[in-house]
Formats: sequence, structure tokens, C-alpha cells
Amino acid sequence: MSEGQRLPPDSQGKIIVFGAREIRRAWIDGQWYFSVVDIVGALTDSTNPRDYWYRMKHREKEASGIELSTLCRQLKLTSADGKGYMTEAVNTEAAFRVIQSIPSPKAEPFKRWLAEVGYERVQEIENPELAQQRMRQLYKEKGYPDDWIEKRVRGIAVRDELTDEWKKRGVQEQKEFAILTAEISKATFGVTPADYKKLKGLKRENLRDHMTDLELIFTMLGEAATTEIARNKDAQGFDQNKSAARDGGTVAGNARRQLEAKSGRRVVSRENYLTTKPKSALPQVDGEQNDGVDPTEGGPA
Repeated sequence: MSEGQRLPPDSQGKIIVFGAREIRRAWIDGQWYFSVVDIVGALTDSTNPRDYWYRMKHREKEASGIELSTLCRQLKLTSADGKGYMTEAVNTEAAFRVIQSIPSPKAEPFKRWLAEVGYERVQEIENPELAQQRMRQLYKEKGYPDDWIEKRVRGIAVRDELTDEWKKRGVQEQKEFAILTAEISKATFGVTPADYKKLKGLKRENLRDHMTDLELIFTMLGEAATTEIARNKDAQGFDQNKSAARDGGTVAGNARRQLEAKSGRRVVSRENYLTTKPKSALPQVDGEQNDGVDPTEGGPA
């Protein structure tokens, strides 16, 4: 791909610019996949990145016995001629592994960063407290206030306790975790996490990183109550834990409604810590009527 050429966005994803080079990517199975040839082109001075990648795979195979192609999957990405072709692509983790095999000065900053991250991870395993300190610092650098950060950190601990309990009680990770989380959210706020993200104008961002203080508090209450109910009722398997999730969320939902009745202000909010994008209209929650007054401004619910 020559300098100055612009590729149209792929139908499955978008193009990102790294320096003066464009890297095609596609959102597949909940994660980004990047064109390997484009990564190689961005981090080397090769006039033929495709040939460079071919030779690099052979060199790595001879040196370490690693087949870099096993890290890739074939995706149809749009080329410079506007047509889609099957192309080797890697997710973020595999992209870092590919970068480690690129003998180019342009790749050195990435390699040093990976070494630094790896060293920090070893430190965190030896001293888990460091992980929380670094997490707090990252949130602070993003502009979050200290009191919000403390709630967020506490919320992570509450969530971890709940998911650990689910694992002990025969709940399968990923899909079933997501379903149970949605049950808690619906009972607590009247909306699923997916609808909540739409409300706040989010796409792939972390919903909880965009919650207000009260939203975090009621999220914690719903999950902590679910953990307590599951333990006391000795809930086993998905169905019993789904019932516990509804009950736990209902505890938080009742508390939310009581607060809203006393304060005259809805907890479910379009407010968003990191963006100022226009938000969609508030959904009707728990069968209530939306009279057109913005509840985030203190009007009647």
C-alpha cells in the first residue's frame, strides 16, 4: 500500500492510522482483529510487506519452531482496490506476539513496552496490592475523582466475589455470567447492560467506567445481595442462581425506587464521565411513564 492511498473502511470494521500507515481491522467475536500485513508494513521499511511477512514466518519457524500462522485467522478485508480479499488477521494478544518477531527499529518501542508490562505483571503477582495502586492511578489519569475511584475499586471486589460464588455453584462462565448479570441489572435498574450502554451513548466501552456514583452503589448492592442470597439458599446450577440474581437485583431495585421517590430524581442516568456525546432518550423503567422531563436535571420521574 503506497503512501497517501486511503482505503475505504471495511464493512465489518474500520481503519486505524498508525503513523503514516493505515491498518485494517474488523470487530469479530467481541474483539478487534488487525491485518498482519498492515502491521508489518507500519513497523518496517519494507516495500513489500506481504513478502516480508512470508519470509518472517519462515525465519521464526526455523529459529523457534513457532508457526506464526497459527496465531492468525482468515478474514475478508477491503484492499486498496476497494475489493474484499481473505487476509491473515490477528487479535490484540497475537499482534503483540507478531511484533516481537519483527527485527525492525520501529518495533523496538513496542517490545520495550511489552517487557515493561510483563515486568509489572510479575510484580503484581508477587504483590497484588500493586495492581490496585496502578488501577487507581490509571483512573486518576483519565480524570476520575478519588471518591468515584474508591467506589469503582470496591465494585470490582464485589463483582469478583459474586463471580467466584457462581463458579463454585456450577454456573458456566461467559454466556451464563452475562445472562445472570443482565437479570440483576433488569431488576435493579429496569434495563439490561446492553440497553444501559445505548442510553449512555456507549459502544464497546466499559459500562461501569461511565456510571455515576449512585449507579455504582446500586450495582454493588444488587450484586452483593445476589451473592448473599445464593449462599443462604445454597443455589446450585444456572436456574437456581438465575432466581437468586432476580431476587438480589430486586433488593437493589426496591432501594432505588425508594430513593427516587424521596429525592424526586431518577438514578438511571444519561450522565457519562468520559464523553459528551448526545445520548438517546431515557427508556421507560419499571412501567413508569416518561413525561418528557429530563430526570437527570432533577425533574419529576
